[in-house]
This record gives sequence, C-alpha cells and structure tokens, in this order.
Amino acid sequence: MTDPGVEPSIEVHLAPDHAATALRHDVRTGLGARPRWLPPKWFYDARGSDLFEQITRLPEYYPTRAETAALSVAAPEIAETTKARTLVELGAGSGEKTRLLLDALVDSGSLLAFVPQDVSATALRATSAAIAGDYPMLQVVGVVSDFTSDLARLPGDAPTLVAFLGGTVGNFLPPERARFLHSLSAVLEPGEWLLLGTDLVKDPHVLVAAYDDRQGVTAEFNRNVLRVVNRELGADFDVDAFEHVARWDAENEWIEMRLRASHPMRVHVADLGTTLEVERGEEIRTEVSAKFRPDGVRAELRAGGFEVRRWWTDPEARFGLALAERIA
Repeated sequence: MTDPGVEPSIEVHLAPDHAATALRHDVRTGLGARPRWLPPKWFYDARGSDLFEQITRLPEYYPTRAETAALSVAAPEIAETTKARTLVELGAGSGEKTRLLLDALVDSGSLLAFVPQDVSATALRATSAAIAGDYPMLQVVGVVSDFTSDLARLPGDAPTLVAFLGGTVGNFLPPERARFLHSLSAVLEPGEWLLLGTDLVKDPHVLVAAYDDRQGVTAEFNRNVLRVVNRELGADFDVDAFEHVARWDAENEWIEMRLRASHPMRVHVADLGTTLEVERGEEIRTEVSAKFRPDGVRAELRAGGFEVRRWWTDPEARFGLALAERIA
C-alpha cells in the first residue's frame, strides 16, 4: 500500500509560461503551413489524457498490452545487464509500465533513484508521489522539463538507464529522431543504457484499426487538439465539423492521423490575431506514428551512438524493446 508520508522532490526546468508560449508558436507555425499540421503533444490536456487512457484499453489498441508483455519478460534481464543505480523515464505519464522495471531493479539490489520526467507538472507530481510511496527505499526526483532540449539537466548517479517507452519515439520525424538520439547519447557515459520501445511494422489493417477504433474514442482524442486551441488561444474551430482520418503511409511506414474539414470555414484565433480560411476537405495533420523494423532500429541507434545489446518482442512480435548501450 502507498505510504502517504513519503514526499518526492520535484525539479522544475520550465518557465511558468512555457506551455503557453510553445502552444502559440506551434499553432502559428503549423496552421500557417501548407499542408497544415499540429504537434501531437497538444492532445494531452486533462481530457485528452483521460481519452488516451481509454484508448489503451480498447481491443483494437494493441501497443500498450504488447509492450507490457515484452517488458514483463525482459525486466529481470534488463536489471541484471545494466545494474542501473538511476532509472530515468522520459515522458513518464502514469508510470504504470515502469513498475515492472522498478521491481526488477530493486530486486537486483542496484537501484537507488528513480527520475520520472514529464512536461506536465500536475501529472508528474501525482506519478512521483505514487512511486515514492510504493518504493520508499528509492530517492524519487521528478523533473518537469522538455526532453527535446533539457536532457543534460537530468539528475542521478551512474550507471543510468534511460527508458523511453510507449513507441513515443515514432512521433518524431526521421531527422528529429536522429537529433534526439544524438542529444541523449551526449548526456550518457559509455556503458550507460537506453531502453527504447518501438511499435513494429505489421498488417496495415491492424495498424489502422489501432488508430481508428469502432467506438470512436480515438476520433474524440484527435479532435481534442482543436478544443485545446479553442480554449487556450481563443479560437473558434467548429470541432465537430472535423472528421477523424487515420491513414497508413506505406512509403514512410508510418500512421498519419489527420482532421478533415467537412465544410469550408473561417476560423479566428483571437490570441494570435489570425484568421484561417479552411476549405472543405482540407486536412490538418495531427500525428505521425512511425512503425519500425528491427534492423532499422539497430541502424538508427548505432548512428546515434548506441549499440543494441538485447532485443525483445511480445509473443506476437508486434512491439519491440531494444536495450542499447552508449558506446565510446
């Protein structure tokens, strides 16, 4: 049972207006482009986070179950191989899957500290408090930061294991992935570790269904980004006039989520002093979710300064976990 008396420490590396400034920049840039786009990170206000939790329990959405299955098998070997004293989780969220790693590392006797990182201070405080209460033997230091720019400021004693789970790396376009892996290798010492979760290429019908469920939960999740823009920037998108689109791009081997306007509209974004003319049938890309092949994962990690030492999948080989060592 969680010990309510255990208090983690929280480090905040973001300015108070970071989210508002970033949202204004992304909306101005993305909606001013052709074709238009918005980054997927803006799905996740409180409502969006609740919708995503619902998505992870849908029968069509296999990634969470598949990664958990792989991690449950891999965790003891990960602990034995890395002997990590510090576990860092990027984009920690609720930290549920991470408990498999925490249990294995605590049982192995090496782990001293857990460092969950997230851009949301509210979510991070809740996760940090829950973990600190359940693992009182660990130092828990939550870090509110942007992992695309603040990796060098993550605390902890070596050797460090960085976990980047959920297939989130697939939301980066290839040049962004390369920059991210280089920046991560730059803050790790040779012999330290990265555990990377990657959704694998499979039957396109399975992939599309995971992003276009029959109940329409993913459609509501997709449209939620427009609700965020409406609320935070004084926009007047007719949210329900946008159709959810999930499409497999075979050339790039990624899923794209888009929002398609069902009729022409003029949208005012008051806080930006901007008016958008949106045509009927025009689409706004809201997410790219790349799917990977094992050889491709190894090649990208090697180019970023890592060497894959162990590789696991779930029993149906839907999701991959790469344990990669930072090389000199």
